[in-house]
Amino acid sequence: MQHRLQQPTRRTAFIADTTALILFFTTTGIINERLIAGMTWDQVLHARLLGAALMIPVARPYGLWRDWVMTRAGQGRVSRLLWDSIALVSFQVPIYAAIIAFSGASGEGLVRGTLGAAVMMLVLGRPYGAFLNGVRRLFGLPPGGEKPMSLNG
Repeated sequence: MQHRLQQPTRRTAFIADTTALILFFTTTGIINERLIAGMTWDQVLHARLLGAALMIPVARPYGLWRDWVMTRAGQGRVSRLLWDSIALVSFQVPIYAAIIAFSGASGEGLVRGTLGAAVMMLVLGRPYGAFLNGVRRLFGLPPGGEKPMSLNG
């Protein structure tokens, strides 16, 4: 019976992490691809569709990766910001570079887009971590890899 009770939790965690990743990074991806990488709207659409398809299998592994990385964070704001940023950049930038390359970015545009994504993810690491925890809360799940926190923590 205990095994059955664990399955909905895994499914719920998968759905929560996937929802958070798709909502947050579809928006930020459009901004980066159009304004920084200089991709056409057709290329942006292709990148976002491909990105959404790839986010489904990587959202939960990223959530688990972030939970593990965040166990290293201290209670302070700077420590949480640093570790959330490290988690996001180390996991997502290589995937993002492949997405925009496959979608038509090349040469200088690929480099600018990848560097833009890296900078954006450094800045967005903590906001995304807080957003992920908020979505998890909406699904009745605890935040992962850290003690319960507030957006101010």
